[in-house]
Amino acid sequence: MSTFEQKNAQRIGFLLMPNFALMSYASAAEPLRAANLIAGTDLYEAIPLSFDGEAVRTSSGIPVDCQPLSIVGDTCHTIFVCAGGTPQDWVLPEGSLAVLRRLARQGVRVGGISSGAYILAAAGLLDNRDFTIHWEHAPVLREAFGHLTPRQARFVFDGDRITCAGGVAPLDMMHAMISQRMGAHFARRVSDWFLHTAVAEPSAPQRGSLAERYGTHHPAVLTVLEKMEATIENPLDRQTMAKLAGTSPRHLDRLFASQLGTSFLDTYREIRLDHARRLLEQSPLSIAEVAFATGFSSAGHFSGCFKVHFGKTPNTLRQKIPPN
Repeated sequence: MSTFEQKNAQRIGFLLMPNFALMSYASAAEPLRAANLIAGTDLYEAIPLSFDGEAVRTSSGIPVDCQPLSIVGDTCHTIFVCAGGTPQDWVLPEGSLAVLRRLARQGVRVGGISSGAYILAAAGLLDNRDFTIHWEHAPVLREAFGHLTPRQARFVFDGDRITCAGGVAPLDMMHAMISQRMGAHFARRVSDWFLHTAVAEPSAPQRGSLAERYGTHHPAVLTVLEKMEATIENPLDRQTMAKLAGTSPRHLDRLFASQLGTSFLDTYREIRLDHARRLLEQSPLSIAEVAFATGFSSAGHFSGCFKVHFGKTPNTLRQKIPPN
């Protein structure tokens, strides 16, 4: 029995994928270190892991020494898959998903941070589960695993599955985990250690509100913007949108011009093209499939609009992405 097991410490493993975000990892691991310091004893042990035991580099190029998952994994109470980047960074050694499934069957609690939920989905560990993923990676997950629907929450606990959107949200998740084990007062002391005074609820949004992102508080404009983001594949016409907002198409045009400094059509197209860019970067969909998934009638029309907006064609963007 290890020293940590004798002290009843929980061993928390962090399975690091290439180009993982250091902020997400630190936001999850550092509260464990702080808990040990505040308690004056080892409550937790944070273990960086990789599939092969080799060091893994962060998105900023910093190498992190790791231990092999296959050897250390079954000694962990919980293992979080920490991923970022794009699916090109998530190419896994043969048999690695089977290792994750085996550990889950053995009772190890398994979680994902940022795009780590994509790895769990590929292993079949999120079927019939409530979960979340970073908003930027949600579209590619939905395209790859059509039977799964991530929730846009900061973190989600579902039995022996824990998922977190990444960024600074792991601070909120760890506050909840430490509170479950050590009580709310102790968890508050850990959060205060990091000046983390505003602990968010699990269901708190991942992104700023529409009003913050678009710089308007006009209710009709916000109603239409929300509907635009929800109808990317099947765009609605201006008349339908105006009716939803309780105004006329002409007045809606005036509102977009005065509130956003742009037109209804340009705003809708920009939202769809930004979504298309994420699919091109992160999904295996063909350019034609991306075009149809973002509401364009043809690949040619899509490519033309894309070039005008981004200054490069979808093909050019794809050629700059390393192959799997």
